[in-house]
Amino acid sequence: MASDMQPLSGHEIPSRVVENCGVSDHACHGKCQSCDSDVKPSCAEVNGISLLIGSHTDGKASKEKCGACTFTYDCAGPDGCLIATNGSCMAVDELTQQFEREQAGAALEDLVFSNDEEEDDSDWDPASGLVMNRWFCLNCTVPNVDEVMYCLNCHELKGSGVDGYDAFKTQIAEAALVSPDTELPEVSTAIGFDERMLLHSELEVKPNPHPERPDRLRAIAASLSAAGIFPSKCALVPPREITKEELLMVHTPDHIESVEQTKNMLYSYFTSDTYANGHSACAAKLAAGLCADLASLIVSGRVQNGFAMVRPPGHHAGVKQAMGFCLHNNAAVAALAAKRTGAKKVLIVDWDVHHGNGTQEIFEGDKSVLYVSLHRHEYGNFYPGTGAAHEVGIHDGQGFSVNIPWSCGGVGDNDYIFAFKTVVLPIAAEFAPDITIISAGFDAARGDPLGCCDVTPTGYSIMTSLLTACSGGRLLVILEGGYNLRSISSSATEVVKVCIISDNSSHVRMGCVNMI
Repeated sequence: MASDMQPLSGHEIPSRVVENCGVSDHACHGKCQSCDSDVKPSCAEVNGISLLIGSHTDGKASKEKCGACTFTYDCAGPDGCLIATNGSCMAVDELTQQFEREQAGAALEDLVFSNDEEEDDSDWDPASGLVMNRWFCLNCTVPNVDEVMYCLNCHELKGSGVDGYDAFKTQIAEAALVSPDTELPEVSTAIGFDERMLLHSELEVKPNPHPERPDRLRAIAASLSAAGIFPSKCALVPPREITKEELLMVHTPDHIESVEQTKNMLYSYFTSDTYANGHSACAAKLAAGLCADLASLIVSGRVQNGFAMVRPPGHHAGVKQAMGFCLHNNAAVAALAAKRTGAKKVLIVDWDVHHGNGTQEIFEGDKSVLYVSLHRHEYGNFYPGTGAAHEVGIHDGQGFSVNIPWSCGGVGDNDYIFAFKTVVLPIAAEFAPDITIISAGFDAARGDPLGCCDVTPTGYSIMTSLLTACSGGRLLVILEGGYNLRSISSSATEVVKVCIISDNSSHVRMGCVNMI
């Protein structure tokens, strides 16, 4: 593919680039827990780059540098995407009279500026004019004016939240445990989860809630419980923190240390949208540890497949930097754990709406790991800006990075399934992996405030079914992004249903046809 793929239906939506923003000399900064003073833990220096509409608030990523800027968004654009604005939330004197224009997709400039008069803003304080007459949807975090009772993005009722997590929590003790030391469970699907990952949250008070929030896991857990999947049809993997030695196979010592230092701070930031608090280092190590153990259990045959219900996500975390809400690269850790257990070849399919720049960087020279990503790209104008079709790997890994970049938002089930059948599956069949890992971001789902695409739970179910045959049913699904709670919970549940059904499907164990 010489250029970005056009969707099968719909028209191209022009990108909207927001103003440049700066970043401090160190990407990491925060508050010390003991003295409440501003501190900067040791971590890599970065340069400021432009903010690009689409998702995360950093700009176009590179393997050496990442950007940072203030995270805000105020309205939906013509394609349903949130339009970002650099800086804190600006005053809106007449927002209540203009919310109909917001619903129709008015431009941000039409909504946030209080008047057309030129003013001296040399002493302007962004925090002095914060909008007070609006509410944020608990389902998708999109702001709405007080006059509307249903979210203009996802149509969720004002004030509605996540229900059902308490039921899941009480059932954890009932779940069968599976590990290398336990008896084989009666079920063949394992789930990785630990409540301590819910403690990772943004503590600094900001105008808008952060989309990567603990309720993402609560919503998925509640859905699995309500569907009768957990605990009766799944085993639970005992949690453990990944070791430093395992992380060193993926990340540099400086990166690992910078994440570890966040334990000593009340809150900190690697980039302005990639936060940490005193619990984040533990949460990140638990997420990586669960992914590693699930991969090992699958390759060793103790379970057939698994779902890592983990956070923080990982596919943007590169060799030496945390970015895009990601601290450690969970998929990379899992792939290397699979190889240590005996897998010769590992397939990683990344269907998160954003390119997994970190995963691609880690394996771009490794021909034993085939990385395939389907993502919005928009000719480099969609976060993180990497993932063009010509990025195919380097050295021995040349040809083992496959990027399927979309040229605009709005792509849906038919587009993804067509790409799977014509590109992903033929390449996967020729590669003949021993295990397939899905970097399962659900931010391409319908109603997601950052991805602005149209994939349904059925679409994710079909894609999962297509991938189950690629490695004899040995499949590990790792949660990445996805910020509409209803979308990620229903989509993740449909994916896990496929895993459970595939356990007893004889055609799955036949695997892909080896075309080598």
